[in-house]
Amino acid sequence: MESKIAALMSTSLNDGRDLFDFIMNEDEKVLLSFRSVRDRLVVTNKKLLIIDIQGITGRKKEYMIIPFSKITAFSCESSGTFDLDAELKVWASGINQMQFEFIKGTNIRPLIQVLNQAIC
Repeated sequence: MESKIAALMSTSLNDGRDLFDFIMNEDEKVLLSFRSVRDRLVVTNKKLLIIDIQGITGRKKEYMIIPFSKITAFSCESSGTFDLDAELKVWASGINQMQFEFIKGTNIRPLIQVLNQAIC
């Protein structure tokens, strides 16, 4: 299974909290938050949380949780002259690969640092 979330940009840590607060543990903290027009990537001190909002009304939502302990590798690609978005690919047990594309100007270095500390 390969999935992709595109056009992500940084957002405040509390943005959309009502969408995912129910799936947070008591000792869990949001470290980074990214959103596209509909979808979200929330990075906590324990996991990556991907929220895929589906359907015309947006009422249907798919939540994918990737615990840091299940991530086996990741790669990042910075934006270039012609390719304006930065990319992150994450490989994890059971899901193969997940790809995230970030709009130009989105700093993904803090995300790379979190992943590096969590799995290396």
